[in-house]
Amino acid sequence: MRKLFIPVLFCGLLACTQTAKNVSTASIPAEVRMTTDTLRDKVMGGWAGQVIGCTFGGPTEFRFQGTMIQDYQRIPWYDGYIKQTMTDNPGLYDDIYMDLTFVDVFEKQGLDAPAEAHAKAYAQAGYMLWHANQAGRYNVLHGIMPPQSGHWLNNPHADDIDFQIEADFAGLMSPGMPNTASEISDKIGHIMNYGDGWYGGVYMAAMYSLAFVSNDIQFIVKEGLKSIPAQSQFYQCITDVIAWHAKYPDDWKANWFEIEKKWSSDVGCPDGVLAAYNIDAKINAAYVVLGLLYGNGDFTKTLEISTRAGQDSDCNPASAGGILGTMLGYGKIPDYWKMGLKEAEGLDFKYTTVSLNDVYEIGTKHALETLKRNGGKVEGDNVTIAVQQPKPVRLEQAFEGHFPVERKRVDKKLAKPGDEAVFDFEGIGFVLRGGSNQSWDDTTKRAYIAEVFIDGKLAETVHLPTNYTERRYEVCWKYQMPKGKHAVRVRIKEGNFKGIELEVRDAIVYDDKPYAKSLVVSR
Repeated sequence: MRKLFIPVLFCGLLACTQTAKNVSTASIPAEVRMTTDTLRDKVMGGWAGQVIGCTFGGPTEFRFQGTMIQDYQRIPWYDGYIKQTMTDNPGLYDDIYMDLTFVDVFEKQGLDAPAEAHAKAYAQAGYMLWHANQAGRYNVLHGIMPPQSGHWLNNPHADDIDFQIEADFAGLMSPGMPNTASEISDKIGHIMNYGDGWYGGVYMAAMYSLAFVSNDIQFIVKEGLKSIPAQSQFYQCITDVIAWHAKYPDDWKANWFEIEKKWSSDVGCPDGVLAAYNIDAKINAAYVVLGLLYGNGDFTKTLEISTRAGQDSDCNPASAGGILGTMLGYGKIPDYWKMGLKEAEGLDFKYTTVSLNDVYEIGTKHALETLKRNGGKVEGDNVTIAVQQPKPVRLEQAFEGHFPVERKRVDKKLAKPGDEAVFDFEGIGFVLRGGSNQSWDDTTKRAYIAEVFIDGKLAETVHLPTNYTERRYEVCWKYQMPKGKHAVRVRIKEGNFKGIELEVRDAIVYDDKPYAKSLVVSR
């Protein structure tokens, strides 16, 4: 590991402060001083590291589900690759353009911009979204504002990775101030997530924040976790990864197998429940931590391991690369990984008017403003950061008492008023997967209107746009139902669009205890 700083301590009469190059790896001092150039270099390193990691892992994204990417499989990297990917595959960078939306709102409306401003900006943006992000966008467009837009009763993807992959900005604008990063995460993270899905973003932002004031990645991983309540499953998952690292210090694959055995069961995401696909925040955060711990400050090892762990293998190295890039600083990211970066830094990310060069400057500006607001100082070319000791955010738990027990096929295509799909189930909740079979380039403002009847009573009238960016991610869902037998009927009330049908695929059924326990009880 290449050390960034040389330890030299000095103390005043009232408090001990340290310059950036003097930060102890065992604890965080009350104050850290650095030049504005050093601060900017770290902001740049965070943004550049995120882009590098996302680009590197892009080709393997969700192609390895429940399995690691073997050592013999080459993952490409070459000069010009970043620019080519930004041009040819702009949708890959949802990690970045989501961040930039929130950065842009802060830039235009100030650091006190309310959650509603951020919510409306991303909901009305032209880029493609998936999972919790798209479910949150739909909610906002239909008047359900944060924090309810991310709540699990309104968003079946509440525990998904979404805010985790876009919380980088919160840490990068809060150097050495993880609690300030948590406050920003509270405001914005609940637009699309809740519970463990929110904690993923809180944790990543805390690690980014701490990476400004520590040169010890092991310390950053452990200290950042103090931002998460110990009662949460997210905390317990990452604590396990740290413990398994101590048990298998030279074998990341042994740790990976332990993660799979204990933490690979998804409960919330309808696409990942009862399937190998897993976009849950906990397990993907575990892969980020896997890369950071076993990479131990080496940029190549960190990206390789966080990518080869599989599942969301572009977002995970993006987070790991961004955190490590912040710790090292832009200038210390190996030249190999910055091949072709310069020619891409002036390109606006698609769907935005912001480039890497832009956010280097804006991000530095926001970091300086935030540290001044929180007891820090900017004096000429030097800054003093009033370092915060991480405190846990409040406890939130989604899907409590809900256990997926069946994926029930429905397989109906509805095309005109009166067409309907019917299914029954036994349990306490369901999510009905499907939607209008949109074309990616459909920009019309058409929508099916469907009525949802539960046990013979009209439960909901839903708006199902044919426009891809405005789509509802699932047809309908209901949790916390009385335990027992239920019947669901979905009927088109309005809509008859040539070539566009309403597809009703399958239903995820929930009960009040896991299937395995049901078997034990019934014997």
